[in-house]
This record gives sequence, structure tokens and C-alpha cells, in this order.
Amino acid sequence: MLSMIIDYASFETDIHFLRSKQGYLQNTTWTWAFYIHVFTAIIPLVAGLTQFSPYLLRTNKRLHRTAGKIYILAILLINFPTGLILAINANGYLPTKLAFLLLDCLWFFFTLRAWLEIKKGNITAHKNFMLRSYALTFSAITLRTWKIILPVFITIDPLTLYQLDAWLGFVPNLFIAEWLISRSHRSKEKKYISSK
Repeated sequence: MLSMIIDYASFETDIHFLRSKQGYLQNTTWTWAFYIHVFTAIIPLVAGLTQFSPYLLRTNKRLHRTAGKIYILAILLINFPTGLILAINANGYLPTKLAFLLLDCLWFFFTLRAWLEIKKGNITAHKNFMLRSYALTFSAITLRTWKIILPVFITIDPLTLYQLDAWLGFVPNLFIAEWLISRSHRSKEKKYISSK
């Protein structure tokens, strides 16, 4: 992913994903949204990782909070609006547009809820919504991973591959997040029952 960001920093318009978006490059809004989204996507990926370290939370709460604020602001103020523009104009017709719109709206909602819950002091709810939010942040990686894996196992045309990839990039991530949340909840229940 980092190498792709470096490639895009050349602002060449006939590379990677941009090869399929030649008709959009004259649209200033789309072009700005694309480059801003690409160059800032790494911010929540890195900042979000710090939020799941119990060690960091114990030893450096200030760093945890600062990284958390950077994560939330990057998504709510930068990545969500630019992602929305890209989702509306996504390749792959309606199935792909719906996938990216759902991803973007859920990403905004979960991130906002994570912030609101910590403001209210609801630590468990905050953790759960952060996990859901980061599952969607991580779709930047899983989307590209499925794009490599799927053609190895099935013969598929590029359009169908992109449509499948749009959904597989984030739906399994959400299932994993919900499973982790459920497992954590059951573990706490067992500890509570055994302590009585």
C-alpha cells in the first residue's frame, strides 16, 4: 500500500487504479478527493493501531488519547467526505457503489459513536465501536488482499472481481470484529459469574 501511495505522489495519471478513471480526471472535485483520500489513508491505519495496545494505555495515556483524536478527526473530517465522493463515482455500477457507500457511512457512524461513548465515559462501548471502526479502516488492506487472492482460486472477469472485492473488503472484517466483541463479552460474563 505504501508503495502505491509513493507511486501516486508522482501525480502520473496512467498508473494503477487511475487507468480505469481517465474520464474523471477532468473533474477537479473527484481528483482532489482521490489524492486526499490516498495520501491520508495511512493516518487512521497507523493511529488506529495504537488504540488496541493495553501497554500503551497503561504507560502513556496521553499518546493513546492524542493518537485517538488524530484517528477520529482524520476519518470524520477527511477520509469520510473524500470516500463519499469516491463511492458515489465508483466503478462496477450499483453493487460496487452500494458497497462503498455502506462502508463509508458505517465507518463514519462507528467512529463517531466511539468518540461520543468515550466522552460519556462508556469505556466498553467505546472499545467496541473503535474495534468496529478499525475493522472498516483495515478494509484499505483487505480490499487489496482479496484483489490478489480471488483470481488465484476462481476465474472471474475484472468487473465481477471488483464488485466482489468491494464487499469482501469490509464485510468479513465486520464479522471478525463482532466475533471479538462477543468473545470479550462472554469472557467478562464468565469472570463475573465465577467471582460470585
